[in-house]
Amino acid sequence: MTEQQDPTTSGVAEEFRSGFIAIVGRPNVGKSTLLNHLIGQKISITSRKAQTTRHRIHGILTDERAQYVFVDTPGFQTKHLNALNRGMNRVVTSSLRDVQVVVYVLEALRYDERDQEVLKLLPDNRPVLLVINKIDEVEDKGKLFSFAERIAQDFKFTEIVPVSAKQGTQLELLRDALYRHLPPGELIYSEDDVTDRSERFLAAEMLREKVFRFTGEELPYSTSVVIEQFKMEGKLRRIHAAILVDKEAHKAMLIGKKGEKLKEIATQARLDMEKLFDGKVYLEVFIKVRSGWADDARVLRTLGYE
Repeated sequence: MTEQQDPTTSGVAEEFRSGFIAIVGRPNVGKSTLLNHLIGQKISITSRKAQTTRHRIHGILTDERAQYVFVDTPGFQTKHLNALNRGMNRVVTSSLRDVQVVVYVLEALRYDERDQEVLKLLPDNRPVLLVINKIDEVEDKGKLFSFAERIAQDFKFTEIVPVSAKQGTQLELLRDALYRHLPPGELIYSEDDVTDRSERFLAAEMLREKVFRFTGEELPYSTSVVIEQFKMEGKLRRIHAAILVDKEAHKAMLIGKKGEKLKEIATQARLDMEKLFDGKVYLEVFIKVRSGWADDARVLRTLGYE
């Protein structure tokens, strides 16, 4: 974890740089939280449950010296339970082929066979930065150095940066490191863009996040969200969304007593949408039973899973 000289301090005029940066790691190490804090806006959903992210999402940060296009990927699945999980793994492997820099995220002081499976996918012909996340949860910071040394025995990382994505600790140091390894280039997206995804997609993700946050451990993995209608009426966004569930019993669990659970999910999703879209949202949510959807290739294509 040695510091390298930042070209910004040399007195030489900086050249503009740009490129794609994949953020990879096993489920629940904080990849989406890291993305959101790096770009300063929530575009990738998070929860304390593992495997929340299912799609590849571009988060875009543009400043005076670079455009960083972060590629948030699903956590790599070591148990291929269904077609959905296999598709999520394809997203991870394809993302690694299409980027200029890779950020490999580990949770501080935690490293096991799941992390090693992701490590095997990392390219040896591009810069790979090891980001040790959640350092705010480590009381004895001296342990981080020996932990980093141990991981570095398994792969030759370009740089190692310990951070706390949640607290925003050392993210500026990480951005400086990324700048050093991006190639010279021009803008890939508009200066004002923060993601490549549509409002329709983001609305579905916001609703799916609330299902993860307000239901039990297993139910979220049997659900998905379809936006059936997204209309602009002046400054109002009118959205009709369907939550797909695998069983009738799941429908009852989502609705809750006197409909309170579904109301809470819809209200919190609407509030997040209004904050993200900077405008009023009318949100109507339905629940539909679609047995076996996570193993149905046709349904998965309709839902946008690669």
